[in-house]
Amino acid sequence: MSGSLMLAKKMIKAKILELRAGKRILLEQECANHQRYLHGDKSALLYSATKQQADRFLNRLKKQNGGKLDPAKEYPMILRNDIYDVHKADTKLTQYWIRIPVAGKRGGINVPIGVSSQIPEGAETREAKLIRRGSDWYVYITIEKEVEERKPSSVLAVDLGIRNIATTVNSNDVGPKFYGKDLRINQAHFYKLRRALQKKRAYGAVKKISNHERRRTDSILHTISRRIVNEADRNNSVIAIGDLGIRADGKGRIFNRKLSNFPSYRLYRFIEYKADWLGIPVLKISEAYTSQTCHNCGARGLRVGGFFRCSNCGHEYNADYNGAYNIMKRAIGYISMAGAALTQPITR
Repeated sequence: MSGSLMLAKKMIKAKILELRAGKRILLEQECANHQRYLHGDKSALLYSATKQQADRFLNRLKKQNGGKLDPAKEYPMILRNDIYDVHKADTKLTQYWIRIPVAGKRGGINVPIGVSSQIPEGAETREAKLIRRGSDWYVYITIEKEVEERKPSSVLAVDLGIRNIATTVNSNDVGPKFYGKDLRINQAHFYKLRRALQKKRAYGAVKKISNHERRRTDSILHTISRRIVNEADRNNSVIAIGDLGIRADGKGRIFNRKLSNFPSYRLYRFIEYKADWLGIPVLKISEAYTSQTCHNCGARGLRVGGFFRCSNCGHEYNADYNGAYNIMKRAIGYISMAGAALTQPITR
């Protein structure tokens, strides 16, 4: 069964595959001028619309932290959706090309790109970000389309943790799934590497591996989020996920910027946009007492390490599984009050 229409957004990563010498010079010049403009040189030659986007970025920055920029950081160049163009071309190298506007070159530069996923028919391109990593160039393209929001028949609950970055249970089958082993291995590897480099005082290398660690972490989180959303898709489930308690106003801005570096927050965002793209509803469920309450009898218990023990009914569970089960029960209660029919969990 389908529901009302909703607007879904998705970001597609694209790598510029080939830059001839003349185009490379123009692109590097545009990006260098963009950095100069951001740091106060208003005489820097920039494409007019790119300059407008830079001004908007600076205004946002002023509201967030007084307009301070990191002098060592190269900021992305933001491309407005009406000034760049992604199009298909029948070539052996790739089927997608992008035209990027630059100052001093009428029509901009046209370059081939390799995309992380196909751009579906009917999707519209929105804002894009141009980023350089070493000698490579990437474009992060936001696309959007209208999708029909589903009317789910089951609940897939997600408990976000530390040891297990995610633990899930589905009301169709309450057997838990645990995610996070690869992430723990990745974190341990980079922790050891970072300590070794710090002892050698190789601080430049520490910064480089930190960037590499984040990219590797995001790759793992994308895989986990894809598996979770695919399960919801197969079971026609609403995804009920523990609310991280993110604040979006006042003194919470600094906290939120720090929070964006936490794997659990990034995983939540990856799940959310992948689910939206398929029309799968995502519910934020309060985690209050879900880790302290026995999902079997509802009594308060004790969490010791990775286990939960209930002094009332005597049951002992994996603590993350107990938390996920409580999130599922809470979500079923909320949805049932709204009049929806859902599969009730079969207890074991």
